[in-house]
Amino acid sequence: MATKDLAGKVIVITGASSGFGKGTALAFAREGAFLGLAARREDLLQQLATDCESAGSRVVVVPADVSKSDKVQMLAQEVIQEFGRIDVWVNNAGAGAIGRFDEVPLEDHVQVIETDLLGTLYGSYFAIQQFRRQNSGILINVSSVLGKLANPYYASYVAAKHGVNGLSDSIRLELRKNNVETIHVCTVMPTSTDTPFFEHAANYTGHEFQPTPPVYEPEDVIEAIVKLAADPQDEVAVGAAAKAAILAHHLAPATTDSRLGGKTHEKLIEKSPPARKTAGSVRQPSPAGTGVKGGRNHS
Repeated sequence: MATKDLAGKVIVITGASSGFGKGTALAFAREGAFLGLAARREDLLQQLATDCESAGSRVVVVPADVSKSDKVQMLAQEVIQEFGRIDVWVNNAGAGAIGRFDEVPLEDHVQVIETDLLGTLYGSYFAIQQFRRQNSGILINVSSVLGKLANPYYASYVAAKHGVNGLSDSIRLELRKNNVETIHVCTVMPTSTDTPFFEHAANYTGHEFQPTPPVYEPEDVIEAIVKLAADPQDEVAVGAAAKAAILAHHLAPATTDSRLGGKTHEKLIEKSPPARKTAGSVRQPSPAGTGVKGGRNHS
């Protein structure tokens, strides 16, 4: 999968207990990389570590809520203590609270911002500090196509992902203006993907959570992340729909947002059956959604 040898590279992955994080950890393990894995669900991390070690990796497990800066700092410290360096840091942990802006509890909006944006800021901060000491490293921030576009019912998620894109852009520009060519900042922007995100997200719409089609396979995003660890690029949109949407938004932002908003409203509100509201795993970990895939891909 990779274009260069990743064997022995030290890679940190947040949000590793399911979805992109879990799939990426397994992919890196097959490449022979050493891993620092973080998530809130320690039991799942331990099982993942066993699977990665069976594939030939060495693994450090650090249970951590990335919305807490001290936990992210501890993650960096434990990985450096074990392996002596960090070559790649993947900020993947994320959360979403879906529903009408004023009906989603304020504390859920705040937690989404703290997990998706502040968690990425904390990871980026400690990663860049270590990269500066080493004079090398690759930071990979998992954003979303919604880091470029707007979408109804996803207000805090969209705000956080716009922040992730802006943060990545700013750090990247700062490094370039200081002639630092050995540290890279990459932004990954998936669109709807069949992961447990839809089980974990809080849902206050009163309807079943239906992703906006087309829904892509998580392997597409996993492959993109692994490739960036070998051959870094500034931004990668994953999936033809994501690339088309970003281009359309660049050419006609208001029209693109209106069309996407219409599709989301129709799929999520008008054509989705009623369902009870749920806080998902935004504030507390949930036992649900433990795989790489979510089993919702009907496209």
